[in-house]
Amino acid sequence: MSHFSNPDYIVIGSGSAGSTIAYRLGESGTNQVLVLEFGGTDIGPFIQMPAALSYPMNMSRYDWGYKAEPESSLNNRSIVCPRGKVIGGSSSINGMIYVRGNPGDFHYWAQDGATEWDYKNVLPYFQRMETSHGFQSEFRGSNGPLQVSRGKRDNPLHSAFVKASVEAGYQKTEDYNGYRQEGFGPADMTVWKGSRFSAAKAYLRPALKKKNVQLLTGALVEKIIFENKKAVGVQFSHQGQSKIIKVKKDIVLSAGSINSPAILQRSGIGNAEQLKELGIPVVCHSPGVGENLQDHLEVYFQVQCLQPITLYKYLNPISKLLIGMQWTFFKSGLGASNQFETLGFIRSDKNIPYPDIQFHFLPVAIRYDGKAPSEGHGFQLHVGPMRSESRGYVRIQSSDPKIAPKIKFNYMSHENDFPTFRKALKLSREILCQDALKPFKGPEIQPGDEVTSDKGLDEFIKNHCESAYHPCGTCKIGQKDDPTAVVENNCSVKGVSNLFLADSSIFPRITNGNLNAPTIMTGEKASDYILGRDQLSPSNLEPFYHSNWKNSQK
Repeated sequence: MSHFSNPDYIVIGSGSAGSTIAYRLGESGTNQVLVLEFGGTDIGPFIQMPAALSYPMNMSRYDWGYKAEPESSLNNRSIVCPRGKVIGGSSSINGMIYVRGNPGDFHYWAQDGATEWDYKNVLPYFQRMETSHGFQSEFRGSNGPLQVSRGKRDNPLHSAFVKASVEAGYQKTEDYNGYRQEGFGPADMTVWKGSRFSAAKAYLRPALKKKNVQLLTGALVEKIIFENKKAVGVQFSHQGQSKIIKVKKDIVLSAGSINSPAILQRSGIGNAEQLKELGIPVVCHSPGVGENLQDHLEVYFQVQCLQPITLYKYLNPISKLLIGMQWTFFKSGLGASNQFETLGFIRSDKNIPYPDIQFHFLPVAIRYDGKAPSEGHGFQLHVGPMRSESRGYVRIQSSDPKIAPKIKFNYMSHENDFPTFRKALKLSREILCQDALKPFKGPEIQPGDEVTSDKGLDEFIKNHCESAYHPCGTCKIGQKDDPTAVVENNCSVKGVSNLFLADSSIFPRITNGNLNAPTIMTGEKASDYILGRDQLSPSNLEPFYHSNWKNSQK
C-alpha cells in the first residue's frame, strides 16, 4: 500500500505516546496522519504472552539494544537499556505493570514549570485513557481504549506478603492507581483476555482501521527538515533509500527518551557547541536536549521458600510447554499473567510527603530478564528508590542514525543515593521478618543474611542493582524562559514552530513506579494541545496524603 505523500501530520514513533497521539489526531476522520516506525510487527507469542515478558526485551528483532556507559559508582558496570523497536514501542516489550505515578509527582511537575500538568489536570486524562477491570472508583476510567486488569493472586505468598507489611506497620491499599498509592495491594497490568494490551492494540490498530491513519514500518528517521525555524518534513531511510515527506500541519516527535533527543540533535536542535563539533548545522540552541536523564534502579531481594509453592516448579521444559499450550489455545493459565500481581509503595523516612520506595513482589526467585533462576524454591522483592537526584544524558556521536547515541546515567552519583537505597533494603528485611511470612521464609539468597553492614549493603547494591528500564526526562517540559526546558507546556518544541514532542522524555522528574501509564497520559494530553482543543476540565478529587507524614515514616 502506498503511503500518504503529503499528510496533515507525521508522528515519529508508534510507542506508548505515539500510538495514542495517532489515534486522537485521526479520530475525527478528517486529518491524514502518517506514523513512521523503524520496528516491525508485534504479532507473535513472545510479545503477546504476558508470562513471556523476559523474551522480547532481549531480542534484537524487538529491542534497539542500547547499552549505557560504564558507571563508576557501580564498579564500572555497563547497564543495558532496552527500548522497543516494534509497533507499540516499549509498551510491546515491557513488564505490563500499570502505575500512574503519585499525585505528588505531578504537583512537583507544576512547581517546576509544567504549570498545566499538576494532578488535577492530568487525572482526567488518566481517566479518559483507561477501562479498569480491576478496581472501580471515581478516580478510575471505565470507557477508555486501554484495558487494564488484575491477576488472580492465587499464590498464598501474595496475601502473606501483604499481611506481613501490615504487621510491620504499613497499610493495605485497594488501588494504588486511585485514591491511595501508599501501602501494599493488588497490581494493575496492561493485560486483557490473557494477552498483552499494548499501545499498539489499544490505540494504533483502531486508528489504522479508519484509513486516514497510515503506518510505515522500517522507516529509520534521520532528521526533521526545517525551513527557517518551521518544521516542514521528515527525512528518513526506507528500504535502502533516503526519502523526505513534507507535512501540511505539524510533526509530532514521540520516539522515546533515548531516540527523541537523538533525533532533535541530528536535526540541529540541542547544545550548539556539541552540534558544531559533529558538523551539524544549528537550527536552535537548546542546551537541555538530551540532559536530565533519569531512571529507576532496583535490586532483586531474594529469599528461599520453605514450602514448594513458588513458580519454580514450572521452570522446567515440560511445564513451560504445557503453559505455552494452555495460553496458545485458551489464553488462560500461568501464561496469561505477568506474575507481578502485588505492589507496594512506602516512604523511606518521616518528613517525606509521599512514597519514595517501590516494591514488586514475585512468587519466584528469578532475574527480570529470565536468566539465572535461583536453584530451588524462592520468592523475591524488586525494591528500589523512586526519586534519585542523579542525572545523566543522551548525546549523539554522529549524524548517522545507525550509530547509537552515548547514554550516560550517572547512576548512584548523588550523595543521597546509597543511604536511601540502603534504607530500602533494611525496610525490606523488616517486612520479611514478620510472622505472616514465617511459614515460608528461609535464608536469604541475596543479599544474604550475613550482609548487614552499610559497606556490605553498598557493595551488594553496586554489584547487583539493575535498571527497572524507566529512562525519561531528556527533553524536559517547562517554561519558555527556562534554559533547561526543551518543550513548552503545550508540548511544542521551544525555538521552532510546527514541531511537537510528547513521550517520557518530557518528564521534568521521574514518576513513582513504572512509566507506561504516565507516558500514554502524556500522549492523550498532548493530542488536545496539538489539535488546538480545550484541555479536559480539572478534577476536584483529593488524593491521599499521610496525615502525619512530617513526623512518621509509616
